[in-house]
Amino acid sequence: MMRKSWIGLLLVVVMVLMAGCGSKTATKDESADKVIKVASHMTPMTDVVEKAGEVIKADGYTIELVQVNDNIQYNELLKNKEVDANFAQHEPFMMKFNEEKDANLVAIQKIYNAKVGFYSKKYKDITTIPEGAKVALPNDVSNEGRALAILNEAGLITLKEGVGFDGTIKDIVKNPKKLQWLSVDLLNLAETYGEDNVALVYNYPTYIAKLNLTPKDAVLLEKTVDDRFAISLVAREDNKDSAKIKALKKAMTSKEVRDFLEKEHADTLLPAF
Repeated sequence: MMRKSWIGLLLVVVMVLMAGCGSKTATKDESADKVIKVASHMTPMTDVVEKAGEVIKADGYTIELVQVNDNIQYNELLKNKEVDANFAQHEPFMMKFNEEKDANLVAIQKIYNAKVGFYSKKYKDITTIPEGAKVALPNDVSNEGRALAILNEAGLITLKEGVGFDGTIKDIVKNPKKLQWLSVDLLNLAETYGEDNVALVYNYPTYIAKLNLTPKDAVLLEKTVDDRFAISLVAREDNKDSAKIKALKKAMTSKEVRDFLEKEHADTLLPAF
């Protein structure tokens, strides 16, 4: 009888321990399920993610910022389900990634429009730009089209009718100053500022800031804003309707985030929500 009692007691202890472990595992899993991983690149995008992280705590979530150092990693991480969302790009750039990588990324919410334009170290007026001068453009299709649309709007070139923001260098039908085109990776465009015979350099406030320049220093700014180019919250087709993404969208479009954008970054962007 004594042996049976000890065996019974031992079984009870084992069951209690197993229940305790199960409870800890469940708690750990529940905690992990409240963490939203968001890949982003640099300020002000990372600033927005961090501000949203403050807001979302009220809904019981925590945002984990995964900061990358180029314009490739944040989409690769999202495609491979290593993060829940990213915040670093506009929809045309995302769509190009989907096309090239057979991905299923989805733009969830437009957050802000960056004030983009052209900068020049040598010229303060586009009318003084000499014939044959070089113009540095981004080498990805979506941003190249946006840059050319600005030049078209300013009368420096004429694009084929109807191409809008989707034009390429091949769509230029008039180039009276015989401008030469220098295609450069978006992250390296600022390095061409001040190079010999480079008259104009297209750029975003985020990247030109390394030269201590802001849109106020631009010789030519975008006048017609196309919301397709708004920097957007991006998720995947399989998680776009999840509780996490809904909570993230709510936080990123909160009054707190909008006030932050208007007060801290009014010189470089406009809220898009």
